[in-house]
Amino acid sequence: MPFKNLLPILFVVLWSSAFVTGKIIVVDASPSTALGLRFGVVTLGLLVFIFFRDERLWVNGRSFLEACVTGILFHGVYLTGIFHAVLNGVPAGSVALIVCLQPLLTGALAGYLFSEVVSTRQWAGLFLGFAGTAFVVDVGMEDLSYSVGLIWALLALVAVTSATLLQKRFSGRIPLPTNNFYQAGAATFFHVLVVLVLEPVRLNITDSLVLAVFWQIVAVSFGAFSILMYLLAQNSASETVAWLFLVPPLAAMFSWFLLGERLEPNDFIGFAVASAGVYLATRGKQTKESQPES
Repeated sequence: MPFKNLLPILFVVLWSSAFVTGKIIVVDASPSTALGLRFGVVTLGLLVFIFFRDERLWVNGRSFLEACVTGILFHGVYLTGIFHAVLNGVPAGSVALIVCLQPLLTGALAGYLFSEVVSTRQWAGLFLGFAGTAFVVDVGMEDLSYSVGLIWALLALVAVTSATLLQKRFSGRIPLPTNNFYQAGAATFFHVLVVLVLEPVRLNITDSLVLAVFWQIVAVSFGAFSILMYLLAQNSASETVAWLFLVPPLAAMFSWFLLGERLEPNDFIGFAVASAGVYLATRGKQTKESQPES
C-alpha cells in the first residue's frame, strides 16, 4: 500500500491524541496560555524549516491574509471554543458530538461552493459516521443546560467548518510550510490577545505539561495538521473531513489506555459504525472536482 494511502489513518491517530493531551494540559495551564506557547514554538520551528529548505517565505498581501484568517479559525477560535466549552461545564463527549457535525456541514456547503458532487453513498457514509460517533459520546438531553459552554462549542463548529472550506479554496496558492508558518503565527498572536483581554494566565510547569505540549507541537501541529492541509489540497473537502468521524472513538480509546477512563460496549459498537461510515464516505468519488485557484 502506498504511503500516501496511509496518511488519512495517520492523521486520525495523531489528531485524536490531541484530545487526550488537551485534558492533561488544562490541569496545569489555562487554554490560551498553553496554546500561545505551543503555536509560538511551532511558528519558530516552521521558520527554521523554511530557512534550511530555502522555501519561499514572502507572499503577497492576499495570500498572507488568507493564511492568517484560516490560521485564526483553525488554531485560534476552534481550539479556544473546545477548551472553553469543557471549562464551562459541557461534557467532552457533548463537545465532540457538536464538532462532529462538521463533515455533514462541510459536505452540504462544499457542493454549493466548489461544485463537488456528494453522492448518495457518501451522504449515507457521513450520516452513518455521525451515528457511530453519537454511540460513543452518549449525550443526554440534560447537557442542553450548559448554555455558555454550548455557545463556545457551536462557535468551534462554525470556525473549523469555515476554516476547512476556506483552506480548500485557497490551497495550492503558496507552499505548504509557508502557509503553515503564517497560520501558526496568526494563531500565536490570537492567543496572546486572548490572554491579555479575556483569560488569566495560569501556567504550572510540570513533567506531564511539558510532555503533553511537546506532543501537541510535534505530533499534532507539525504532523496531523500538515497532513490535513495536504489531504484538503489533494481530495474533496467532504471526503477529507469524513475521517474526522473516527476521532471521538479513537480519543475514547486513548483516554481508556492513557488516563484510565472507562470504555463501554457502546464505544466499540460506535467505533465499528463510524468506521463503516468513513469507508462509505471516502470511497464515493466526486464526478466534478474543483481545482485550486492559481
